[in-house]
Amino acid sequence: MITGGGTVGSFGLGFDRLADALRTSTPSLTEVDRSAGYHRANGARLAALACAQDLGQWLPSGAGRRMSPPSRLAVAAARMALRSASLDADGAGMADTAVVLSTTLGPASFTEKLYRAILTDGPETASPFLFTECVANAPAAQVAIACGATGPNVTVVQREAGALIALGRGAREIASGRVSRALVGVVDELPPLAHAVLDRYDALARATPHGPEAARPFDRRRNGFVASEGATVLVLEEERAARERSAPPLACIRGCGGAFDPSASRVGWGTGLGPLRDGLRRVLTRVGLLPRDVCRVVSGASGSVAGDRLEARVLRAVFEGTALPPLLAPKGVTGEYGGGFLASVVLAAQGREFGATAGFGEPDPELGIVPHAGGELPAPKTVLASSLAAGGAAAWVVLGAP
Repeated sequence: MITGGGTVGSFGLGFDRLADALRTSTPSLTEVDRSAGYHRANGARLAALACAQDLGQWLPSGAGRRMSPPSRLAVAAARMALRSASLDADGAGMADTAVVLSTTLGPASFTEKLYRAILTDGPETASPFLFTECVANAPAAQVAIACGATGPNVTVVQREAGALIALGRGAREIASGRVSRALVGVVDELPPLAHAVLDRYDALARATPHGPEAARPFDRRRNGFVASEGATVLVLEEERAARERSAPPLACIRGCGGAFDPSASRVGWGTGLGPLRDGLRRVLTRVGLLPRDVCRVVSGASGSVAGDRLEARVLRAVFEGTALPPLLAPKGVTGEYGGGFLASVVLAAQGREFGATAGFGEPDPELGIVPHAGGELPAPKTVLASSLAAGGAAAWVVLGAP
């Protein structure tokens, strides 16, 4: 069971702030600092940035100075999650706890600083502080230290699919009996260099004569995603233990699974419908569901031209002969990376209201999918979260209402 959650993003701090943004279909975008000259002249300019959020309530300034930006975001989200689960945010009684975090970009700003020092002034000038905080698993380590979690500590690096892979891994750690609790989630930062690199790969949305720069999931005019940063951490507990301490659940994890598309390149999207279709069918079968039993789909579609096409093909193949349930595409608000998608999945399982899909206005005949147009929906019994990744990874999680 998911008994607590914390999130930090461009929308602010906490699940309620994200819920407001999703209900009103309002992305919060900021122009990225282009003064270093990394960006193309006519490239992407906007991102969903979070590092300006005030984390003082959750992270003392002295402790924060010893951390990279993503470590600060992750620790704040973890403490927020523990507090919401009625657990000690400073780590009392948390020894039997795993930490499983996903990241795509890692502590990119510290990596840039470390390499700049090495290449400019020589290896002997490199700061050990920068080194310890530039590795991908630094945020998970800092969460464990801050929260006293001495169980398994895992960092998942599987791009867009990482959030759901981390959620599934945390659930399996509990199901196996290795730990009684897990802190799972996502963290990313987006310094100007990382934003510029994504833009140079033509991954990001750009302004066109047909519309401003925006993520447009499943839309005919989509031309890339809007990158984001932030952190989301969830508290997972075995159901009986949660009920014994009267912890009110946010959602119940019914099953999870994944697949791999061997046709994908290391940096691009594949066309391997078969392995992904079969993988999703296995997940539904494992939890005793037919496609028609799914009340809601939360899709990882982000506005990527090839990624949304593949997502649509997989969903249509699995739901063939059955009408698609209401489909939510929250990355029009949250952007790609940083955990907003994972928090949105939990909000969907709670039956929270989602507004019209941000960025969607023109159906794409090739995709044959029209996402949620806004308004209240019946309370869901079963929610399917779907996330495909460039590079071939795919993950799905089935959640039940609390």
